[in-house]
Amino acid sequence: MSSFNLKGKVAIVTGGNGGIGLGMARGLADAGADIAVVGRNAEKSKAAVAELTSRGVRAIAVAADVTDKDAVGRLVERVASELGRIDILVNNAGINIRKPPHALELEEWSSVIDTNLTSAFLCSKAVHPAMKAASGGKVINIGSMMSIFAASFAPAYAASKGGIVQFTRACACAWAADNIQANAILPGWIDTDLTKRARVEVSGLHERVLARTPAARWGGIDDFAGIAVFLASPASDFVTGTAIPVDGGFSIMG
Repeated sequence: MSSFNLKGKVAIVTGGNGGIGLGMARGLADAGADIAVVGRNAEKSKAAVAELTSRGVRAIAVAADVTDKDAVGRLVERVASELGRIDILVNNAGINIRKPPHALELEEWSSVIDTNLTSAFLCSKAVHPAMKAASGGKVINIGSMMSIFAASFAPAYAASKGGIVQFTRACACAWAADNIQANAILPGWIDTDLTKRARVEVSGLHERVLARTPAARWGGIDDFAGIAVFLASPASDFVTGTAIPVDGGFSIMG
């Protein structure tokens, strides 16, 4: 369908060299978009670029600290120079430090907030001029089920992901006149390196997730290909400011 065609578009995917970011990048590439993979692990980024290129699109790897304003500026300049334009931004970079609030140090709190939330602000602000000049764009921010719920072991993560939803709504309001749509995706329990560690650190997590999820499984990274294409394509031109769970039904269970 032409409304889902991304040929000629360019997407930046932070944290795009693995996990949910790579799953989304695969979907965008299959729909025709060229991809800038942003990540700190050079080997993972190289492998991701090779895979995406094999799908018939252009792809580049960019190493950047997305919590640093100047680094983000250089990132955007490089993508615009090498790939020609910027139409889609996926703010996916994220970390978690699993401690209760009374055990969390200020430096740990700041690290999570800066990586998960401040980076989304910096990247979104930096791409806005290019999207406005192109008469439109798509910003896709990755929240979490922790945007809805809370957990004793994730105070900074929950705060950052709750903030992502409100930041998304603010961008949607501010940039509607520029034909830029901003939406958030709220992943449920997805099988990634991050949640593999959680299953080690949080006793009984695996069993509780399966018991509560109607789909009776953990999500996979390729479960995010379709929602990425929808929110990046003309099919979602009248969808903005939303927060869409992709969680196998986890969030609807009482």
